[in-house]
Amino acid sequence: VLAKVVEEEQPELVILGKQAIDSDNNQTGQMLAALTGRAQGTFASEVKVEDGKLTVTREIDGGLQTLSLALPAVVTTDLRLNEPRYAKLPDIMKAKKKPLDTKTPEELGVEVAGKLKLVGVEPPAERQGGVKVGSVDELVDKLKNEAKVL
Repeated sequence: VLAKVVEEEQPELVILGKQAIDSDNNQTGQMLAALTGRAQGTFASEVKVEDGKLTVTREIDGGLQTLSLALPAVVTTDLRLNEPRYAKLPDIMKAKKKPLDTKTPEELGVEVAGKLKLVGVEPPAERQGGVKVGSVDELVDKLKNEAKVL
């Protein structure tokens, strides 16, 4: 549905949150970018638009990463992107009077039937008990010969 709306409206920039309240899968932004063929920036903590280019700064394990994207693009946000502001009551009342264009999925030509099927769920294999070793040499021997990790 979002891809069809983006196709009709043709916005230069689509901004989405990174989390869903139901399953927290973090996939809507990435899927929308793939379906619409747009550049994507994820987990944005800072966004700048200059000269037809989009600069997205995001937090990664090693610090900050800055990406330069061509517009049109899809960006998912991090909680540090902005400070929420609260609308004043008169502004809320004005917004209620403005027309809202609503469309059904059928009007957009989209079928909203579920396409995923849960085949089964199994618990993971039980862990085997640990072994106490008497020395470092015995530990190294077990890691090399039994676990084959060295």
